[in-house]
Amino acid sequence: MKKHLFFSASIAIILSACNHSEKKAESPLTNQDPISSHIDSTIAAGENFFLYANNGWFKKHPIPSSEKSNGIFQTIQDTINESVRKICESSAADTKAIKGSNKQKIGDLYYSGMDTLSIEKANYTALNDEFSKIDAIKTVPELLTVVSHLYKMNLPTMFGFNVSRDDKNSSKYIVYLGQVRLGLPERDYYFNSDSRTINIRNEYVKHIQKIFELTGTEKNLAQKNAATTMFIESALAKASRKMEDLRDPYKNYNKMAIASLNKSTPSINWKEILSLLGLKNIDSVIVGQPEFFTQLETSIKKISISDWKIYLRWSLINNYASAMNKGIEDQNFYFYSTILDGIKEQKPRWKRIVGITDGSLGELIGQVYVEEYLPKGTKEKLLEIGNNVRDVYAEHIKRLEWMSDVTKQKALSKLNKIVMKVGYPDKWKDMSSLQIDRSGYLQNMINIDKWEYEFRLNKYGKPVDLSEWEMYPQTYNAYYNPASNEIVVPACNIIVPGFEGRMPDDAVLYGIIGGSTFGHEITHGFDDQGSLFDENGNLSDWWSKEDREKFVSKTKLIVEQFNNYVVLDSMHVRGENTQGENIADLGGVIMGYEAFKKTPQGKSSELIKGYTADQRYFLSYAYAWMVNRTDASLAKQIMSDVHSPAEFRINGPLSDMDEFYKAFNIKKGDKMYRDENVRVKIW
Repeated sequence: MKKHLFFSASIAIILSACNHSEKKAESPLTNQDPISSHIDSTIAAGENFFLYANNGWFKKHPIPSSEKSNGIFQTIQDTINESVRKICESSAADTKAIKGSNKQKIGDLYYSGMDTLSIEKANYTALNDEFSKIDAIKTVPELLTVVSHLYKMNLPTMFGFNVSRDDKNSSKYIVYLGQVRLGLPERDYYFNSDSRTINIRNEYVKHIQKIFELTGTEKNLAQKNAATTMFIESALAKASRKMEDLRDPYKNYNKMAIASLNKSTPSINWKEILSLLGLKNIDSVIVGQPEFFTQLETSIKKISISDWKIYLRWSLINNYASAMNKGIEDQNFYFYSTILDGIKEQKPRWKRIVGITDGSLGELIGQVYVEEYLPKGTKEKLLEIGNNVRDVYAEHIKRLEWMSDVTKQKALSKLNKIVMKVGYPDKWKDMSSLQIDRSGYLQNMINIDKWEYEFRLNKYGKPVDLSEWEMYPQTYNAYYNPASNEIVVPACNIIVPGFEGRMPDDAVLYGIIGGSTFGHEITHGFDDQGSLFDENGNLSDWWSKEDREKFVSKTKLIVEQFNNYVVLDSMHVRGENTQGENIADLGGVIMGYEAFKKTPQGKSSELIKGYTADQRYFLSYAYAWMVNRTDASLAKQIMSDVHSPAEFRINGPLSDMDEFYKAFNIKKGDKMYRDENVRVKIW
């Protein structure tokens, strides 16, 4: 329900509208119009609307060799990076910044990341204490003690651990334990038998070996270490659930007393482990995947201490490889970017360090960004459109033929209680305890990881902070949080590709910010997962049995629809895995459309650049997903992402909308055509 990478165009357009409202009387299309100028007229709208609407741009803008994709996100992100770069460089130049201030921390982290001479000299010496702890392990209790120590560096190695909201009591925090994140993006990478995945596995083992060699291990031993690491990861992956199986919050909610958990893993004293992790007097936890811990117990007994030490050493190096010397960083890039994403060359170092600084200290950068770059009125404009879409959603729920009145009332209550957080936080996180200086880049990254761990850990036993954001104002993204029944939409840029200095028309505003953002996120509260949570954010069955059965029958149709989309070779979209996002896309584009139809432009018969209001709305929706990816990146997305590729985020939901058929005269025989009896209608 998070990480919905569609926000970039939306926010930028809105901010441009806010910043240039005095130009409202000017025609929005006096200059070249990006909505119509990107059309490829050699492709029929009914053949492939994604390419019809966007391929004109793709032809002129191939994917750069330093990127895995290109499109509207990348265009706007480049502009954001320039702004963040100015913040980083000006902060780094201010050598008199007050110790502990935002600018001091931003400047010192950026400076240390750009100081390649010191990085080469120091290499991985900041990890020597951890290496020594690993080398000294002789027994299972000592192994588990070191594993717990690594967790305090925010580094999971044996199992997943988190302090988060209790799904069934969202007013409290609880400890979650589950399967661990491994070196490959998703468990199927360890077992699929197609040639693409086999090649990635082989390259991964070579990569591990090379990293061991680069950190001082003799070649033959490094080869053995790589095989050992792969064996351990494969054993843990075998007991891990597939992404599709992680979608059911009920099946992944198994509350267990510590005593019961100890019985299933007798080699692990969980009371002691939790104490080492910084939590005392814990009587129960949520175990996401009990079968994983059964396998972990088997692995602890069967795998030698010496082999576990190899695995821990690899996990530590792998976690910090990008902060080490050039040889290690280059090898890390080769596997994780070239092999997995098809990226041919690294970005300039300033771009990499700007991205890392923003990702690590985004809360601090955001405060500077809001003050120096964000126009006034941002929140108000976002809320205006968001509330318009919510009103349409309420009308839609009331008209549903398949839902009973009792369930409708509960759905409307949940809809009305959705909290819309837009723009930027009202309260910033307190990062005063984080220590950053210019003495060492790797040490700074370690300090950041330790701070992030402590920040999450310190939530336990305290009241839930409902003001907290999980994104930064300068982040092109948005999310729905079921535990809070809230939508979070950051605002971060005033530059819009093709609309600089002019107010976009309503078709653009509602096609992108209305449909792809607010409509999408509201629908997440009612998708296959979000619909399981009530208006207060608790995992609770608020549906009638009959209504739930009808809903599930409809979601099965969208699963079937997307299962039939071919991405690469024989790779299909994983309909089960992506159904939440596909449901949200369908609901979003419908709600955005109906909200647009209430605007003056939506009611008008005026043509703009030769296109009707409805056509322009659907073209704008396609503009929001104008993204082209490398084949390798597409394959990785199918394997490890809950979002469908951009092409099907456009073609999929639009092929279910009768209004789209009418707008572009889609007829039987067109590839976009779906028989009326199979067009998915949910919300």
